[in-house]
Amino acid sequence: MKFTALTAAGAILLAGSVAAYGHGGASGVVKERMEAMEVMGKVMKSLSSIMRGEKDYDADAVRKGAEVIGTHSGEALTKLFPEHSTGSPSEAKHEIWTDWDEFSALADQLGLFASGLGKAAGNGLAHAGGGSGMMGQGAMMGGNSMMSQGGMMGASPMMGGSGHMSDPESLAQMPADGVFNMLAQTCSACHSKFRIEKN
Repeated sequence: MKFTALTAAGAILLAGSVAAYGHGGASGVVKERMEAMEVMGKVMKSLSSIMRGEKDYDADAVRKGAEVIGTHSGEALTKLFPEHSTGSPSEAKHEIWTDWDEFSALADQLGLFASGLGKAAGNGLAHAGGGSGMMGQGAMMGGNSMMSQGGMMGASPMMGGSGHMSDPESLAQMPADGVFNMLAQTCSACHSKFRIEKN
């Protein structure tokens, strides 16, 4: 399956459906979080084009994008999900509150990888050019990819915990597209468990 920027936006962040539904009459904290997800979705879509080589690599744009994601992660993200803030047009599953520790850990992990991406921005891509890098065909979707059940979405040291990839200084040594993949996988893992899929 060919990985496209549009697929990335849909798989990575809530923003795909948020933009399509125009917030569906949301108000209060639900509207705030939908707007935050839309902002992050636009950033992720732009960054995925850079990581795939569709746009010239721009370390400053990567740093700025990482900073935007970072400002919407951790506590800034979890505070947008007070208990009982479900119901249409919200796409939040009840599991957010029953598995709060996991949801909160993913929000913190998002911040860690955003920080790591900002620090790794100057390293460039692992494989420059034409989608042949880590974000190329099949790198994140389907089959034996990192996004599959046996990949990084499972219990992996790279996804926090005791692994060295939970260390910002280790992330800073990686190619930017490698850290971006971890950031994207964190978004996808959260959406898989905590987001209601809209048809």
